[in-house]
Amino acid sequence: MVCLGNICRSPMAEGIMRHKLKELGNNSQVDSAGTGGWHAGQNPDERAVKTMNQHGLDISNLVARQFKKSDFDRFDLILAMDESNYDDILRLSSHDHHRKKVQLILSYSATTDKNSVPDPWFGGMNGFEHVFQLLDEACEQVIKSHFK
Repeated sequence: MVCLGNICRSPMAEGIMRHKLKELGNNSQVDSAGTGGWHAGQNPDERAVKTMNQHGLDISNLVARQFKKSDFDRFDLILAMDESNYDDILRLSSHDHHRKKVQLILSYSATTDKNSVPDPWFGGMNGFEHVFQLLDEACEQVIKSHFK
């Protein structure tokens, strides 16, 4: 799961996906990162943590990190939160095998025709709840496509 700073969207997506896979008894590795490194070492935004807590999920212990080239070899699927992150990830890829792993997370969504999860950073709690709803549904579809 990859967004810009790894403190809002991608840790929310990581928490949602981990929870859904755990419910299925699947222990696949799920992680998140940011294309930028300025928040590296920080915990998720308090609004993201609060939104996730309202849905019974705890992401407060996650720590932001920057996406790196080795992630292409570590993971089978790399889900970008928006088109800008998608492009940034692809610029780091060295061959087609890596590029084929990268998808926009909302490309799996059955409820929206948008490609990008909006960045809730500059908004209020409603923006974080909207992001949760988008990611929850998209993660469900990712699981149906890749894990069932």
